[in-house]
Amino acid sequence: MANDFTGILKQYWGYDSFRPMQLDIIESVMAGCDTLGLLPTGGGKSITFQVPAMAQDGICLVITPLIALMKDQVENLKQRGIKAIALHSGMRFDEIDVALDNAIYGNFKFLYCSPERLETDIFKIRVQQMQVSMLVVDEAHCISQWGYDFRPAYLKIADFRSLLPGVPVLALTATATPEVVTDIQQKLLFENGKVVTQSFERANVAYVVRQTDDKLKTLLKIAQSIKGTGIVYVRSRTKTKEIAEFLNKNGLSADFYHAGLSGDDRCMKQDDWKQNKTKIIVATNAFGMGIDKPDVRFVVHVDLPESPEAYFQEAGRAGRDGKKAFAVLLSNNADGLNLTKRTVVNFPEIETIRRVYQCVGSFLKVPYGGGQGMSFDFNMAEFCSTYKINSFEVYSSLKLLEQYQYLELSDEMENPSRVMFTVGRDDLYRFQLSSSQADQFIRLLLRSYSALFDHQVKIDETVLAKRMNSNAKQVSSLLIMLSKQRILNYIPRKKTPVLYYVTERLDDKNLYIPRSDYDLRKQQYTHRSNSMLQYALDYSECRSRFLLRYFGQQQLVDCGQCDVCLDRKKASRLNESFDQIKQELKKQVMSEPLPAYRLLDKLNETFKEDDVVAAYRWLLDNQQVIIDNQNRICWKSD
Repeated sequence: MANDFTGILKQYWGYDSFRPMQLDIIESVMAGCDTLGLLPTGGGKSITFQVPAMAQDGICLVITPLIALMKDQVENLKQRGIKAIALHSGMRFDEIDVALDNAIYGNFKFLYCSPERLETDIFKIRVQQMQVSMLVVDEAHCISQWGYDFRPAYLKIADFRSLLPGVPVLALTATATPEVVTDIQQKLLFENGKVVTQSFERANVAYVVRQTDDKLKTLLKIAQSIKGTGIVYVRSRTKTKEIAEFLNKNGLSADFYHAGLSGDDRCMKQDDWKQNKTKIIVATNAFGMGIDKPDVRFVVHVDLPESPEAYFQEAGRAGRDGKKAFAVLLSNNADGLNLTKRTVVNFPEIETIRRVYQCVGSFLKVPYGGGQGMSFDFNMAEFCSTYKINSFEVYSSLKLLEQYQYLELSDEMENPSRVMFTVGRDDLYRFQLSSSQADQFIRLLLRSYSALFDHQVKIDETVLAKRMNSNAKQVSSLLIMLSKQRILNYIPRKKTPVLYYVTERLDDKNLYIPRSDYDLRKQQYTHRSNSMLQYALDYSECRSRFLLRYFGQQQLVDCGQCDVCLDRKKASRLNESFDQIKQELKKQVMSEPLPAYRLLDKLNETFKEDDVVAAYRWLLDNQQVIIDNQNRICWKSD
C-alpha cells in the first residue's frame, strides 16, 4: 500500500519519498483511525490528507478557518489537474448553491470550507448526498479553549460527525501544547484514535534574541551578514513598506507584503522573492501560509509576537531545506509595555463590543431577526467615520463577536471578477442570433474560459479588452448588460472585507457575552504573551529547550547554537583562559607600560583575540589596570 501512496505522491507532487511522519499519518487514517497529526511548520501537513484522498473514491472535506490558505490550496490542486472547490464567506448564495452541486455531481476530490459553514441547513442537507472519503480538520488547535486561536465554531464539528457515520477524522496542527493535544481528541470525539507527533526540534535553526535600542540598525547588520533570502516580520502594514525602503536604501533588495495589497501585487511580490529576485520580504503575518520556499536563511521578528505558538510557526519558515538558518527576535525595553497595550486593544470592554455589534447592524441596514446566512461588503473606514469608533476597537470587537459565533469577518482581500451563464446552451445560441454585438463578445468569453455553464469562473476584464481591441470599462458594460438581460451572472471585482451573519441580528437583551468566558480568554491571552516576553528576556535557558518545553517536549541536550548556548561557551572558555591572560598582562605592564593597542597585539600572539579583549575590559572595569596620562596601560597595585 505504501508503494501506491508513493506513486500518487510522485505523479501529482513530483516527490520521490515522504517526509518524516507523513506516511505514518496516511496509513493511520487509511486504516479508519481518527488521527491527530502534529507536524511543525514546513512539515508538509497538506500531503497527509491530499495523498490518501486521491487514493480513495469520493470527496475529501477539509475544514479550515483560513480563507487565504483555502484559496491557495484549491488553486495549487487545480494546477496539478485535481478538481477542488472552496466555500467561504466572500461567496454569494447562488455561488454556494452551484459549488455544492459540483461537489455532489462534479467528480471533485476536495471541498474546502470554513467551520461556520457546517451549521448552515443547505450544507447539512447537501453533504449527506456526497460520498465523503475523510473529514480533515486543519488548524485543529482552534477547537481547544486552551489553544492560542480558539474558535467556538470548531466545537460544532463533533455534532457534524453524526451526518458522516464511519468517516474517519484527520486533525492537523503545527503547534499544540499537551493540554491542547488532549482537548482536541476529546472535542472531536476520537474513537480508536491515534496521535502521530514529529519532534518540534529544528536542529538546523539557530534561535537568537538580540537586545537592541536600534532595531533597524541591528536588522541591517543581520541582513548584510547572512547570505540568502530572508523574511522580516512586523506588526503593521505601514512598517512593512518603511522597513523595505530602509533596506533598499542601504543596498539590499527588499520588498513589502501585507493583506491590503491587491491579489496581483501579492502574487508578483511572492514570485519575485521565491525566484530570488528579491532577497528580503518585509511582511505582516499574512505572509507565509502556503508558501514553501526551502532555502530561507533567516527570519527576523522586529516586533514581539503575541505567543510562542505564533513565533514558532513563523520562525519555522527558516531552513526548511535542512541547512543552517537563523531565527532572530529583536527586543528592547518597550516590548513589555507594548504587550500590555495589545491586551487592552485586543480586549475592548464588553459594552464596547455590544455597541459595535448594534452599529454594524444599523450600518448594513440589517433588521432585528434578519441577516442570518447573509454576506455584506463592509467598509471599515466608512463605518468608523460614521460612528466615531476607533478602528482597532472595531476590529477587535468584530473578532471577539466572531469567536462567540455571531459574525464572521474576512480579512480585506481582492476578489476577482466572476461570470457564469444562467441560461442553457440552446437559449444562449438563440440570444446570440438576435444580437451581433453580443454574439461576438459571448464567443470571446467561451473561447477564453471553460466551465462557464457549471460554476462561477474568474475572469479578467483587462485580458478580454485586449483580445477585442477595447478597454476594460467597455467589457464591464457588456457584462452588466448581459447580466441585466439574465443571460449570465456577473460579479465585478471588489476589494473589501466581507461580513457574514452566522446568526440573525439580535437586540441587546439577547446578545450574550458571558463575563467569565471573556475573562478566561483575556487571561489565556495574557499568559501566552507573558510566555513570549519571558522567551525574549530569559538568558538562563537554551532557546530551543524553552520552545520545546512550552510544547510539552523534552530536549536532553542544549542546542549549542542559540545565543544563550554560545554565550555559555564563550564564558566557559574565557574562565579557563582568564587567569593566564591576567598573569601575562600583569607581567607585560609591570616590566614596561604599553599603549593598549600594542599590549593587546602582544597578547593576541598567544591567546584568542576575543578572550583578550574581554579579559582586558574586565580588568579595566574593575580598576585592576589603569590608563596613565601618556595613554599607557599600568598595573594598579594589588
